[in-house]
Parts: sequence; C-alpha cells; structure tokens
Amino acid sequence: MTNAVVVEGLVKRFGEHTALDGVDLTVAEGTVLGLLGPNGAGKTTVVRILSTLLQPDAGRAEVAGLDVVAQADQVRATIGLTGQYAAVDEHLTGAENLEMVGRLYRLGKREARARGGQLLERFDLTGAANRPAKTYSGGMRRRLDIAASLIARPKVVFLDEPTTGLDPRSRLGMWEFIADLVGEGTTILLTTQYLEEADRLADRMVVIDRGKVIARGTADELKAQVGGERLELTVATVEQLAVVTDALRPLAHGEPHADQQTRRLSVPVTGGTDTLAEALRRLAGTGAEVLDVGLRRPDLDDVFLTLTGRPTEETESSATAESTTAASAGAQS
Repeated sequence: MTNAVVVEGLVKRFGEHTALDGVDLTVAEGTVLGLLGPNGAGKTTVVRILSTLLQPDAGRAEVAGLDVVAQADQVRATIGLTGQYAAVDEHLTGAENLEMVGRLYRLGKREARARGGQLLERFDLTGAANRPAKTYSGGMRRRLDIAASLIARPKVVFLDEPTTGLDPRSRLGMWEFIADLVGEGTTILLTTQYLEEADRLADRMVVIDRGKVIARGTADELKAQVGGERLELTVATVEQLAVVTDALRPLAHGEPHADQQTRRLSVPVTGGTDTLAEALRRLAGTGAEVLDVGLRRPDLDDVFLTLTGRPTEETESSATAESTTAASAGAQS
C-alpha cells in the first residue's frame, strides 16, 4: 500500500524548547492514522509542518509525494486542514463561507457554489445555508469548518482534534462523517486526546510524548503492550486513597494510579478473580469504605498512563510551549 504521508526524523525547536525530536511516521493511502499524546506532546506541531504552516529544523516530510518545504504550494493545493478551532467567517452565511474558500482554491464561481451546495447537504447544513455563521451552534460551526477543508476534494486531510468542545451527539455525528470520508478513499491524519475516538476511527496509531514517538501500532497492539488487568475501586474519601494504595501495592504489577478528584484507584494486576478475592481481603482490613470495586481489561487510557506516566485528559497544567508558540508561528506564516 502506498504511503500518502511520510515523515522522517522531524525536528522542530522554539527557542530552547524542542517541540519535535526526531519524529517518524507514515500514513497509508485511504487510511486513518491517529496521532495521540498528552497536551503539548507535539501533535499540533506535526500537523502545522505537514500543512506547510511551519518549516522543520531538521528531517523531511512528504504529503502525496510532495516535499512540504520544496513544494509547499503544491502541497497546499492537495490537502485539507481543520484546526482545533472552527475557522469560519461569522458574518458570512454558511454558503458564502464555502464559496469563499472554493474561490481561494481557484475554483470558478459556479463550481465553488455547486461544490459548496453539495457539502452543505452532506453535512446536514442545507437548512442553515443562508444564515450567518455566528448563529450556528458549536457543532454546526465544526461541520462547516470541515466542509470548507473538503471544498477542493483534497487527497489528504489533517484533522487536529476535530471534536474538541463538541457534545456527545455532535461527536458521534462527526465520527460518522470521518468514516464516510475514509470510505471514499480520503487519507486522514487525526490528532486527538479522546481515546474512544482513536479506538473507533484509526487504523493505526502513533503515540508521541515530549516530541518523541514512544509507541506505534493498532489499538489492539498497543493494549497488548500493557497486558494484564486493572483492579479499580472507588473509596468514600480522598484520605482513604493512600491507605488502600498501601494495602494493594503488594498485588500490583506496575505502579498504581490514584485520582484524587474521583477518589478512584487503578492497580495493574494479574491473577484474575483470585487476585480480586485477595484484594477484597486486604481492603477489609483497612477500614476504608469502598464504594465500588472490580476487574477490567486494559484500554487506551491504560496505554497512555503506562507509556507517559500520566492520563490523557487535557489540563492547562500539562500544556507546554508548543500550543502557544506553534500557534503564533503559524499565524505569522
């Protein structure tokens, strides 16, 4: 299978901060690659380089066989890009937004208008086509933004956290749209922090952290790296977390993870129900009030926790210079 995207040894620095440190990845034609990692890991920087908004300090990248630096103009004519926030003109109608983008892609007025109409119908926006975008809901703006990225029928589409801020219903709808695109042969690089999203959409995944690739494979392959099961329990008070962690640590096959906000403890274990029975015996001796306890198979959340040492939920405290510096550099481009 031919690769639509090839990245080799990509390096990008912003002052003393290294956003990317030798990233390698490929995306096969007609597939979805999920680019995963905590906030500030380097995901957006990869997308900005591949979409020609930034130039790498070292390494090379090709999109549809075109070098992103030497053939930047041709790359831009080949791709579609949807950033983390919907980039629509609030004062134009939905139809006018799409026609404007089509004209910027040098489509004729008639073709741009016709193509815009097709996309409005496809994204269930026909009824709002003549309304200003400022009257749209967040989900409608997101759909309009993605429609704009498809106006020129791109071979490769970069979706940078496309469902951030959407309600669950809108997110499910967006997943359906993305699946339809891939079914028609479009190649997609998807960055996301929603692991359910990656599990559902991505054919393969690349996990990056602090600018480096730390794992790659299918969802099942990544989960297999974690192995075992998870003993999970919830206690009545935050203070009881330390007590039950100490009690269960001898059973752990890895480092337990305590979430103080939810008062939940996750312990990697082996041994199935025998381990659960022993855990219950140990818990009874702590005097802690256990509200819920059980075993479950590992998921992608466990993959992140094992690989990066922290969960994937986006928090401002986990952000690095990537989000602000890369955005500023991209705007200047």
